[in-house]
Amino acid sequence: MARTRYASDPGLIARMGATMFLLGLAFAGFATGLVFLIMYYASHRGGGSAINVDAFIFFAAVIGVGSALASYYWSDKIALSTSRAQLVGPNDGPEAARLHAIVDRICAMANMPKPRVAIAPTQMANAFATGRNSKVAVICATEGIMRKLDNNELEGVLAHEMSHVAHKDVAVMTIASFLGIVAALMVRFAFYSELFGGRGRSNNQSNALLIIPVMVLSIVTYVVSFLLIRMLSRYRELSADRSGALLTGQPSALASALVKVTGDMGRIPTRDLREAEPLNAFYFAPALRPGQNLAAIFSTHPSLEKRLAQLDKISKQLGG
Repeated sequence: MARTRYASDPGLIARMGATMFLLGLAFAGFATGLVFLIMYYASHRGGGSAINVDAFIFFAAVIGVGSALASYYWSDKIALSTSRAQLVGPNDGPEAARLHAIVDRICAMANMPKPRVAIAPTQMANAFATGRNSKVAVICATEGIMRKLDNNELEGVLAHEMSHVAHKDVAVMTIASFLGIVAALMVRFAFYSELFGGRGRSNNQSNALLIIPVMVLSIVTYVVSFLLIRMLSRYRELSADRSGALLTGQPSALASALVKVTGDMGRIPTRDLREAEPLNAFYFAPALRPGQNLAAIFSTHPSLEKRLAQLDKISKQLGG
């Protein structure tokens, strides 16, 4: 997070390093397992199908790399398109002027370039920021959050979001997600590719020697990478809360915003929440109803209680 005034977070750096190391081990195990299965299968088939399997794996890897690169280079365009947000200038109405004024203040406090500013036409109170670096970043607030929060609360939310840009979270999460993308593709192709379909009973039985182990290996790899990424994502959100609160010096305003935004989810139509789910990893608060923690382990965000407890601790440290 060099060259900004956002507080450094050694815990985040350590967790990113540990996650990358563990994902590297998972990738090595995945690759080793695939090589072993290919060699074993080839030895029982006289080598005839190994070339096809190699081509299949290569194809999955190419698509995975392509998906990762698209996410890295065009995350801003993807997020804006998905949320139907429009870029606005400071002269595009009173709400746009208000939003720009707050972003200007945060940029001055953080000593970082001003991102593009957008407003999403939804009543759901939320915000997000994305972009591979501060030069191409975009920060977006929904119409709902601008109506819901006062200036101090909105400043806290946007400071949280801009810390993701300062931490280069898009780059980190894109790299971390690559293995999961490839493993998921392997599972999907196992169902739909003719490589595993075969043309006859004997061929199907023979292919099963490779199909089932590859699918199991891919599923296990995907689950491991998914859980590691979710753990890192939850800590990233805590780190962004901390950085935003320390930058603005108003952890209580950010806590108030969290309570309002999370509570507002209970009044959003289920259909609208489902439409917003693809952006949960970007949003300030996930598009889920309060109490939908079935899956705290699968969530991109920590619980509201954990986030408020951290902000309360920071508030006491700051003496306010």
